Amino acid sequence: MLRPKIPTMPNPTGLITPPAVVEPTTVVQHHQSPAPAPQVSSRPTVQLTPGSVLALVGGGTAVVLVVGAVLVSMLLAVAITGASVAVCALVIRSLITADVKRR
Repeated sequence: MLRPKIPTMPNPTGLITPPAVVEPTTVVQHHQSPAPAPQVSSRPTVQLTPGSVLALVGGGTAVVLVVGAVLVSMLLAVAITGASVAVCALVIRSLITADVKRR
């Protein structure tokens, strides 16, 4: 009844170019010299002084407090929005039931 039709490849039309001829090449092996020893970094190491440690701790604390305040304010905004939507739903429901009772 329903038979899938398998597409066939049509014959090529137009000019057909012959395939390119690939000529073999010779492989020349070179002797590799051993890799040089890794260079020692000339950059100075990081040295933390008591003042810089205090600055890092203070900065980290400030970041944590700011991010916490932003997250708490977003949570509070969602809670207030949800409460106001719930109050609106109750008011609309009471208006609809009051309108039905009057008729």
